[in-house]
Amino acid sequence: MRTPQHHATLRRQWSADLTPDQLYRVLRLRVEVFVVEQNCCYPELDGRDLEPGTRHLWVEAEDSAEPLAYLRLLEEPDGGFRIGRVCTARAARGRGYSRRLLEAALAEVGRAGCVLDAQTYVADFYAGFGFVPEGEEFMDDGIPHLRMRRSP
Repeated sequence: MRTPQHHATLRRQWSADLTPDQLYRVLRLRVEVFVVEQNCCYPELDGRDLEPGTRHLWVEAEDSAEPLAYLRLLEEPDGGFRIGRVCTARAARGRGYSRRLLEAALAEVGRAGCVLDAQTYVADFYAGFGFVPEGEEFMDDGIPHLRMRRSP
């Protein structure tokens, strides 16, 4: 899976347009990272993946259609957005895929507000995109997090 970034394709789908195969592949990546790798036994399927305003963005290897990295963008009732489930396959880390996904998601957000709950160790990554911490650090399934907001 040592795929250089230029041999990977950015994909974006509304929830209603995901094929069963695409949904399976992105959910498998999320479970591999958040449940297996981080050893967190929690309900990864939270009911928001198929909401009408949900966008799924991922980078996939051109030769296999396997997702290398993923991000979920939710439209919130207040008109803002929430970024979540940002993950990269272990073998594909360090190639800028998460940066590429975040840039694409923020282009869709435009001037609207956006919030995310960052694992604390990657808060500086999100700060580089204009996100600032909001409130105190909190624990989510035993992992320290910071709520971060990017204002319009």
